[in-house]
Amino acid sequence: MSQSASAKLQAIRWSRPRLSILNQLLLPHASEYVDIHTSADGHRAIVSMQTRGAPAIAIVAALSLAAEVSQQTFTTPSAACAFIADKLDYLATSRPTAVNLFDAIAKLKRAVADAVASGAETGDQVACSYIDAAEAMLANDVQDNRNIGKHGAEYIEKEARVRGLDSVKVLTHCNTGALATAGHGTALGIVRSMHQKPGSILNHVYFGETRPYNQGARLTSYELKCEEIPATLVCDSAVSFLLKTDPTILAIVVGADRVASNGDTANKIGTYQLAITAKHHNRLFIVAAPSTSIDMEMKSGNEIVIEERANEEITLASGFVKDKVERGVLQRETLCVAPLGTGAWNPSFDVTPAELVSAIVTEKGVFVKAPGQSVFDLGGQANQ
Repeated sequence: MSQSASAKLQAIRWSRPRLSILNQLLLPHASEYVDIHTSADGHRAIVSMQTRGAPAIAIVAALSLAAEVSQQTFTTPSAACAFIADKLDYLATSRPTAVNLFDAIAKLKRAVADAVASGAETGDQVACSYIDAAEAMLANDVQDNRNIGKHGAEYIEKEARVRGLDSVKVLTHCNTGALATAGHGTALGIVRSMHQKPGSILNHVYFGETRPYNQGARLTSYELKCEEIPATLVCDSAVSFLLKTDPTILAIVVGADRVASNGDTANKIGTYQLAITAKHHNRLFIVAAPSTSIDMEMKSGNEIVIEERANEEITLASGFVKDKVERGVLQRETLCVAPLGTGAWNPSFDVTPAELVSAIVTEKGVFVKAPGQSVFDLGGQANQ
């Protein structure tokens, strides 16, 4: 990624004790950072989707509390522990589906408990241990994403050779790049890694609009444009016809908010239908996610809690006035799409059965199903 592109795509800025996030509700028309001083600020940013993407949600939650803890003075270690635990429980209520958030909260609580068990004598020492742990999550996420990109790119290149393809196209859904993580990205990170390789076989990227919040049209388009990756936006409902008419699209690559132990995958609404059409057209369907997105306690996707959002996200449309944008003025307007009072069902995620998934790529490698099996063994070693 070029330095200019990297700066534009930095979704999280942290310099102890200051946290700011890129307000993704204004993208792609403006890059504006919002200061996050407290866990309440972090919670609000997550719920409003100023920040989004399962890895980024976890990092912003962790660092928002780190910023708040930095402003506090604690009289005792137990006071620090109680304050941190209470705020982490509050942050857990921001988005229910993304397992990364709950994994991060559990690890941060353990870090605080370990600090006390190791003999922390003051509340400030406990607070410092918390901040160190949150900062480590930020650094680890970037490296994990680079590893996901490497493994995923190698897997697609190998499958292309098997099929005798010299160049390939891929399709992705929602936004799973640098804007959804601490950097590089998961599914879009695989695209990025392929593009950056000398002699890349990646010819073109298609991406869906991702209704109703248009993360693809707004955010993935922004990332691909920043990096000058050849790409085309398509309507969500056009993908099946696209696969039928273009046999050089080898794979659909998506992210994940939660993966059950058998490989059932919760991701942005619309993912399930993409997996069905990929299967019908004999294309790869690849899930890319850090291992923190895998919930080994969850036996199948039937147990995953699906967030439902407001009807108005479907019945109304919000955007910036075109002639004002051309003059550098951002004026947001809300339009009525459906008649006022129309009922709507607005699940934010769906669950794709493991039998439709070709591979799951994590920072540890690529998991594929054993011959004759319809589910994954994610508790074992990566296959590739």
